[in-house]
Amino acid sequence: MELQSVELKVEMVGIHEKRLRKSLSKLKGIEKVEVDANSHKVVVTGNAHRNKILRAIRRGGLKADFWSAQNDLLNAYAYGSLRFNNFNFF
Repeated sequence: MELQSVELKVEMVGIHEKRLRKSLSKLKGIEKVEVDANSHKVVVTGNAHRNKILRAIRRGGLKADFWSAQNDLLNAYAYGSLRFNNFNFF
């Protein structure tokens, strides 16, 4: 089975990264976990099914959902990096 990446939005507050990694360590097939705590984005690479990854994180007591394009737009707004026609609106 080919490795795939699953992008998730996970509420990352305090020690949640440790809890997140512990929850995912129980799943077989996980190769790499990348966490961006500022944007609450987690990228899990491996050959575990995306629904199993989401369930494992939620079972660990964390609020999580699949990442969407709307999350990218909200992060751009929050961090002032949204630009239109070379004008910076934020």
